[in-house]
Amino acid sequence: MLTTVLDVDRTRALNDILRRSLSGGLLMLTAGVIALGRERQQTILDAIAAYDNFTPDNDPRGEHDFGALEVAGERVFFKIDYYDRAMTGHSPDPADSSITTRMLTVMLAGEY
Repeated sequence: MLTTVLDVDRTRALNDILRRSLSGGLLMLTAGVIALGRERQQTILDAIAAYDNFTPDNDPRGEHDFGALEVAGERVFFKIDYYDRAMTGHSPDPADSSITTRMLTVMLAGEY
């Protein structure tokens, strides 16, 4: 049980680093977000970095890997997924950054 708690804590910390600083992973913006232009993209990324509305309802595993928010008149979702280093499948251990590639995807709700 203790290992599971430590793994969730480590996964959450790595996700927060990616979300807040865009380091430690890849960023994927959907076509709708790209079409908004650089200024609005930066506003969205800043809002995602500041997001802290994680609750048991929207973050049941406690990993801070998903969020839905309103930014500059747009409903936006972000999601962090865990891939193996080759990006061919899921990571066997998202808490281990040596074998995991994180991807933060940012999309407009209408693109979901």
